[in-house]
Amino acid sequence: MRFRVRTVIASIVALLPALAVPLALPATSAAAHEVVVGGTPTTTQQEPWVVALSSRSRFGSDRSGQFCGGVAVGPRTVVTAAHCFGEEALGVSDWQQLPDLRVIADRTDLTSDSGEELQLSKVWVNPDFDQATNANDVAVITLAEPLPSGAAIPMADSSDTDSYRPGTQAEVYGWGDTTGDGDYATTLRTADISVLDDSACEQAYPGGSVGTYVPASMMCAGEKQGGRDACQGDSGGPLVVAGRLVGLVSWGNGCALANYPGVYTRVSAMEALIAQHM
Repeated sequence: MRFRVRTVIASIVALLPALAVPLALPATSAAAHEVVVGGTPTTTQQEPWVVALSSRSRFGSDRSGQFCGGVAVGPRTVVTAAHCFGEEALGVSDWQQLPDLRVIADRTDLTSDSGEELQLSKVWVNPDFDQATNANDVAVITLAEPLPSGAAIPMADSSDTDSYRPGTQAEVYGWGDTTGDGDYATTLRTADISVLDDSACEQAYPGGSVGTYVPASMMCAGEKQGGRDACQGDSGGPLVVAGRLVGLVSWGNGCALANYPGVYTRVSAMEALIAQHM
């Protein structure tokens, strides 16, 4: 597996063999840490721009049908991963074939009915998304109505080099697998991780069935020794540095494994393109 999106078999999360991004991995593929893998609780009141993508018909009513994350970058604009709209994730070739597909805002606890479930008006999936390398993994959702809080996080742009400096501290957010063993969180979690040098991911992902690290559209983040990482179900969620969106959860080998950092869509490389669809 490559992508960090939740998958299902008969409305249950499918446990697949160990390769990469957030689906669901065997117990041996990740250390049994606390969440997002190695994370702590937070709330959508604190981080109102963190949203969930859901479809109960596809993923079941448990946890509000959440399968991916997203980030509000405008009152009616949410960015997420392109692969969250792929047939492997949705089970259909066109997202409009899932009439209950929603963006959930202001809902910390997915077992509750707080917040709002918002209809999608249109979706732009990057036509340059490369399923072989996983490059250019971004999609833009336009909502039929504004987000309840109107909160949006600013995006890093091409001039923002400091946010991508190796060693910079970042936070990743999501409702995904907390151990790498299909233990999905019901409440929003966050983990502190480090921006890593491109060479760490180039060495970990030189090419093959998992994917190929392409620095132009990707960034590398995690901990070299493992222990903290995004995981299955976190795809499309935010990686944040100093209050700016710098990355989107995309892919990786396992969850929180030593020497296999997480790979994120590099938002500064996509910001101008995203702005065209806002």
